[in-house]
Amino acid sequence: MDELPNLVSLRVKCPVCGHSLMDQNRPVDNCPSIKLNVKVGEKSGVMHLSSVWESFNYVCNIETPRNEILKLSCPHCNSAVKGKTDCEVCDAPMVPMDLELGGDVCICSRMGCKSHFVKFVDFSFALKQLYIEAGYHGRPYVEDMSVIPKKKAPVTEEEEHTEIMRSGTFLQSYCPHCKKTLIEEGSIKLKIDRDDKVGFLMLSPYLNVFTSRSTIRLTEDQIISNIRCFHCDESLGIPDEVCGECGSRVARVVVGATSRLVDFYICSKKGCTWHGLSRQDMDDIRLEQSMEW
Repeated sequence: MDELPNLVSLRVKCPVCGHSLMDQNRPVDNCPSIKLNVKVGEKSGVMHLSSVWESFNYVCNIETPRNEILKLSCPHCNSAVKGKTDCEVCDAPMVPMDLELGGDVCICSRMGCKSHFVKFVDFSFALKQLYIEAGYHGRPYVEDMSVIPKKKAPVTEEEEHTEIMRSGTFLQSYCPHCKKTLIEEGSIKLKIDRDDKVGFLMLSPYLNVFTSRSTIRLTEDQIISNIRCFHCDESLGIPDEVCGECGSRVARVVVGATSRLVDFYICSKKGCTWHGLSRQDMDDIRLEQSMEW
């Protein structure tokens, strides 16, 4: 099994007819989802799987009880998507899908089983393309804290003293309470609660790249009840601040911006891409192509 970087989105197609299975209109984890027809017992429906590697989030319009074996088919040719091998963990049939970059990815057809693997025809080429397509704008996978140069055209006095954090900037992120870094294995790691379950949410650390992954299932449009630091367990929620897009609660982390640290707000609603700075910092810094501007 090839080792993939965190938070990359895989694009797949039907192994029978070759049509793309990607659905741009129904994102999961803020990325185009993998659309398949699904049958459980006598019930039929449509399932949208997360295309983010190692995310197990999905949206389905019928019930999918745990441990049930799903019968999946292509929405274009209606052919069953079923492999010739069984899962090494639970013996259920594996579901193969072709990768647009060459190779294939296989997932287990049993609900709740997380067995999966990916094989590339040319791993080095695929890895380079994944970084580009994941939204890094062709920049190397490094901590990039540079800013856009000042405009050469005449600017106002206010613009002259305003810095712009460009899309793709690596957000070196810290807890506002214990000041420890929230970056772990190339992602912003946050502790979350859902009902009676505790898990972790991994966010892309690159500005205006909204890929995410969670260790517990989060339904689309769900508001996360509590977002905490995984070091000190303190809540990152801000009682008096709301999302500028959907009005949901927001969480605060501290990010490095040029020579100083600033408050950075993120929405607690799953799938919402709003983010912004504190009112004080907005006088000095702009976020390039931010949803806020």
